[in-house]
Amino acid sequence: MATLADIGVSAFINILSAFAFLLAFALLRIQPINDRVYFPKWYIDGGRNSPGRSGNFVTKFVNLNVKTYLTFLNWMPQAMRMSESEIINRAGLDSAVFLRIYTLGLKIFVPMTIVALLILIPVNVSSGTLFFLRKELVVSDIDKLSISNVQPKSIRFFVHIALEYLFTFWTCYLLFKEYNNVASMRLNFLASQRRRAEQFTVVVRNVPHVSGRSISDTVDQFFKTNHPDHYLFHQGVYNANKYAKLVRRRDRLQNWLDYNQLKFERQPDKRPTTKTGFFGLWGSKVDAIDYYKQQIKDLNKRLTLEQQKIIKEPKSILPVAFVSFKSRWGAAVCAQTQQSKNPTLWLTNWAPEPRDVYWPNLAIPFVSLTIRKLIISLSVFALVFFYMIPIAFVQSLANLEGLEKVAPFLRPVIELKFIKSFLQGFLPGLALKIFLLILPTILMIMSKIEGHIALSTLERRAAAKYYYFMLVNVFLGSIVTGTAFEQLYSFLHQSPTQFPRTIGVSIPMKATFFITYIMVDGWAGIAGEILRLKPLVIYHLKNMFLVKTERDREKAMDPGSVDFPETIPSLQLYFLLGIVYAVVTPILLPFILVFFALAYLVYRHQIINVYIQQYESAAAFWPHVHGRIIASLVISQLLLMGLLSTKEAANSTPLLVILPVLTLSFHKYCKHRFEPAFRKYPLEEAMVKDIMDRTTEPEQDLKAYLADAYLHPIFQTFEVEEEEMVQVRAVRVDKNQSQANAPTSVTSSSSPPHLVDHPTSPPDHHTSHPTSPPQYQYPSGSPPQHTSGSTFPNY
Repeated sequence: MATLADIGVSAFINILSAFAFLLAFALLRIQPINDRVYFPKWYIDGGRNSPGRSGNFVTKFVNLNVKTYLTFLNWMPQAMRMSESEIINRAGLDSAVFLRIYTLGLKIFVPMTIVALLILIPVNVSSGTLFFLRKELVVSDIDKLSISNVQPKSIRFFVHIALEYLFTFWTCYLLFKEYNNVASMRLNFLASQRRRAEQFTVVVRNVPHVSGRSISDTVDQFFKTNHPDHYLFHQGVYNANKYAKLVRRRDRLQNWLDYNQLKFERQPDKRPTTKTGFFGLWGSKVDAIDYYKQQIKDLNKRLTLEQQKIIKEPKSILPVAFVSFKSRWGAAVCAQTQQSKNPTLWLTNWAPEPRDVYWPNLAIPFVSLTIRKLIISLSVFALVFFYMIPIAFVQSLANLEGLEKVAPFLRPVIELKFIKSFLQGFLPGLALKIFLLILPTILMIMSKIEGHIALSTLERRAAAKYYYFMLVNVFLGSIVTGTAFEQLYSFLHQSPTQFPRTIGVSIPMKATFFITYIMVDGWAGIAGEILRLKPLVIYHLKNMFLVKTERDREKAMDPGSVDFPETIPSLQLYFLLGIVYAVVTPILLPFILVFFALAYLVYRHQIINVYIQQYESAAAFWPHVHGRIIASLVISQLLLMGLLSTKEAANSTPLLVILPVLTLSFHKYCKHRFEPAFRKYPLEEAMVKDIMDRTTEPEQDLKAYLADAYLHPIFQTFEVEEEEMVQVRAVRVDKNQSQANAPTSVTSSSSPPHLVDHPTSPPDHHTSHPTSPPQYQYPSGSPPQHTSGSTFPNY
């Protein structure tokens, strides 16, 4: 069991790490060579130019202004200067509401911390029960500050129960206010939006096969019959997954060609070579530039043939279509009603925003979705229990005294003072963090297998899986496995009637482990987030070897976005820890407060200067955040009831029974009161916006506006891309942004022709290759709006 000294060692290491990360960031961010790493959003928006375009050679890389080093911490007040409305305009409502989660945490836990430390700590310390248990159980100084130190049948438990009521009512009051504010912000945000493609479009799945008719004719006939006054047109969906793989392969070959051409530019007297075998490791040696040109040419021919095959093969057309309507009202009626007497056919829902469509999953047969979800549910269940093994190992590190009693031969190594403090105070939290690093990727893959067709839905499903994993494995699993290791010796030497009492006392003992985890993940981890060490290294490697044009330099910046599937579940874990331990072990609360304050500051800076969100859901994730904080309240109440039952507090424990009922009733009220704003779109509002559009833009050609919105990737051609390649390569720049002569661009004569007569696709200044989903870039003046899965689109 970690002692106060061990916690001090962990705090020293993590505070030192956090300070080192923040100091490194503060110094690196003011260097001109790193400007595109720490302020990429301003470059992409056009609000910032490279600082290296003027001055001498040294100033292009190093900041020689001494005054800036004296004010290197000014990023903190700068991050706080922008108002919430400005953040919404700059980064979208999702980002603004994401930051409100941190402010909600501070509003909840600051008063709770003050009250708990002033009232509960004196109540717990003055009891002294654990002094008599020290020979039976493994305890530490931290436990003497917890409820475990209160004597059984003590009247002091009424204080804990009263504060549990107080903390619950305070949290519910703030949750109600925040839900109301976020719902109002969402409605105002949607009402202020201009015309968007997803506002008029519905995705239709499980289109039935009609003998003698194509899928396209079936869709057209159905909607002309059932929505004659509002149906506009539809766009079919093709199974182009194989085609997309070929395009991704072509992109990789193009990158190798670009690399070798740049290499030849820098050393004109030596032609680059490569081997034709696996990954260029063996095989005959050939001229690299000629080799990759020929490979690309051959692949372009295959792409053309594959594209024509998809168009001509009826089986390539999927029973899915994007159906567009003449009005928002017509789309709302279709999206929110049952279309057929057979509820499994003609399934309609709001179409995801074009950039949000996850095209590979559209090819999944609808009948297999239920089976896929069942398999993934079983897999997630198995994954949770598989991870119990490393969790148990981590807990054995956190409870070395308990392990010594089972394995005495480890005592000579464990008893070394520094090693013991390091193992108990720092390593458990770090080990758990490492085990959790690959988990979000695994859960995202599982969500994709489930068959969701929107990236936003995939992220929310992955976030739900991650939250349940954190709840079961990190929280409950840590308590259970920790208790088993920690109390094994005592279990083997006491009567069975004492087991409940031992478990009840040991639950708050896990506070030491969670404190170390908070310091590793919530202090040093958040400070490492702002340093952006990985993007920094990758950017400079790309800038050194791959960047040839300004377009390449923009792609190398890779600003990224807030990782909602990982960040929000982690946030909810901190709410759970704070709410559960507020009454049990209140000494944990100051560590939670430091996390919320530091994370709020860091993510505010990142959202303003770095991150560019892939989509905008208008805070559609808020009901999940609210519901899981409510779940944290109920869990804390149930755990406290169980804990008091082991303390023989028969007179006080029944007073807690009504509290979960009141909490769930409050949640049900909020669900009925606010959640409709996040799930449905009123026909009244749709009609108002339609009338407004007809009044302000009576000549708007809606069909032309929507024509390319959901254009399938197979209709994209290489022509636009190749024209841009010719233009950007006409002026090549090296890493110092100096001009150089450009080699001849590779233009394939086998580029596929236009297959449909559509208006030009929306411009994309971050040009995507004609791979899978086409990337649509909206005007920089307004953040991209985005629908989220089954919710209605943004208006």
